[in-house]
Amino acid sequence: MGMEIERKFLVKELPGDLSNYPVRLLEQAYLNFTPTVRIRHDKSAEQDKYELTYKGKGDFSHEEYNLPLDKESYEHLMAKHDGNVIRKKRYMIPVGKYTAELDIFEGDLQGYSLVEVEFESIEEENTFVPPSWFGKDVTAGGEYSNARLARGVLPGSVSGK
Repeated sequence: MGMEIERKFLVKELPGDLSNYPVRLLEQAYLNFTPTVRIRHDKSAEQDKYELTYKGKGDFSHEEYNLPLDKESYEHLMAKHDGNVIRKKRYMIPVGKYTAELDIFEGDLQGYSLVEVEFESIEEENTFVPPSWFGKDVTAGGEYSNARLARGVLPGSVSGK
């Protein structure tokens, strides 16, 4: 991938009937937090994919590299993870020319939800106008990063205004 440019928001209200949107079932765990090294299993209807991801520093943009894993490698690395395993449903919701990735967390994080949008350029990111169902922009500071959630550091509200 190279560079990821994104913004993250709390969710003010869910955007209608979620069964109308494609959903991915994700399980992810962290092998390291600084730098961020994550493994993920994507159990969506159209794929069963395993990958290892490296993420560099940065709130609005950062380096990101995804490498494929096989099931055996994923399970081997899963036994070595730090922190909590994150499980979530990710709904892929069209927002103009973008796709909002709405994460509804399960397990220990049940009740939490966040939405992210990725962009091709910093200019697109800076001019993006979020729809009314998005809540507060929480991109800056990393308080709402999945890595932080995996460490058990929960912000005051991950679902809400």
